[in-house]
Amino acid sequence: MGESKSVIVFGADGYIGWPMAMHLSKLGYKVVAVDNLSRRSWDLEGGTYSLIPIASMETRVARWKTETGLDIVWRNLDMCDAEALDALVAEFMPEAVIHFAEQRSAPFSMISREHAVRTQVNNIVGNLNLLYSLHSIVPECHLIKLGSMGEYGSPNIDIEEGYITIEHNGRSDTLPFPKVPHSFYHLSKVADSQNIHFASRVWGLRATDLNQGVVYGVQTEETAMHPELFTRFDFDSIWGTALNRFCVQAAVAEPLTIYGRGGQTRGYLDIRDTMACITLTLENPPNMGECRVFNQFTEQFSLNELASVVSAAREKIGLQTDVVHLPNPRVEAEEHYYNPKHTALLDLGLKPHFLSDTLLTSVIEIVEAYKGNVDPVLLEVPSVDWRTGGNEIWEKYANRDAFKFNAEKTAKLVESLRR
Repeated sequence: MGESKSVIVFGADGYIGWPMAMHLSKLGYKVVAVDNLSRRSWDLEGGTYSLIPIASMETRVARWKTETGLDIVWRNLDMCDAEALDALVAEFMPEAVIHFAEQRSAPFSMISREHAVRTQVNNIVGNLNLLYSLHSIVPECHLIKLGSMGEYGSPNIDIEEGYITIEHNGRSDTLPFPKVPHSFYHLSKVADSQNIHFASRVWGLRATDLNQGVVYGVQTEETAMHPELFTRFDFDSIWGTALNRFCVQAAVAEPLTIYGRGGQTRGYLDIRDTMACITLTLENPPNMGECRVFNQFTEQFSLNELASVVSAAREKIGLQTDVVHLPNPRVEAEEHYYNPKHTALLDLGLKPHFLSDTLLTSVIEIVEAYKGNVDPVLLEVPSVDWRTGGNEIWEKYANRDAFKFNAEKTAKLVESLRR
């Protein structure tokens, strides 16, 4: 399918990046996996960790070779280093690049000024550097950039796929859909989208901007091959999704905590569907000078609906689940209209998995297997308030004795995988 095309996966140490690198390698692409390992350093800084122990990139790449006979080239590189990025692109001359390499947590970006600045510099500068590298070295390369459905916010109108035709004072034009994001992180993604759109218009670059919903699950065909190929599972209030938190809370017999009234609605998709969406995008590139926008999700749920799905899945195995509502630390509409279009990837051939069919096997059973790694401190009240930041609780995370024990335990588990 992929023959011998060269693809660079930026952010290849991440939750989605590592499974994607393996998936494309298995399809026959020449994969270059690139990351600066900042996600691991942020865990060390903030006292968070993956519920499922993950191996080092060196170990992962070696295990992949052992299991499949296929090579993935691994490079440690920061995209904010323009000179190093240019050298990388010139060395491999990719036909496509897949860009996941961004700080992806809204709560992290709201902790403090320093965290907001770090988020926007990492994301916006790294993305802008990549645009310049592609323009000057491989101008026909297809940029596939992971955006976020959170860029749109929750407007009181239907959300189109990237563009909207507006009639105003007797005139009409098709323009990028207006965006009202809810965090400094999502604002950085909006800036990325504008820069990509500009580069396509002015330089003629080809790009696909994927506004992705919330991804769940950790198992793909490739990650299931060996424990050293596992991807991460975040469950704390900085990095974890509401769905992950709900499943972990239920596993350790704590109530599911919904922030606010629970009407906040978002799009969701299985990690296997993310693999499929990006592969379909890669295999069906846009024209030169075209900036496509796809809304990448398969279903939508409010927080209340999500809690009900988790409760129902657990009832199937004879377990009861309680739900409580907490004050919302975010500034957002807690009841709102939400109707985003998402037909482009379905038209390309996406065959979705659905949460009610796969939640038990893709998340709940895995959480049950690793619930001994849960530090309950990470399930306490939300650690970041949008109005006041979260340094005090962030420091509590980082300095607690319980985490030091878990960090040592996790390190030992990872080390045992290497042997």
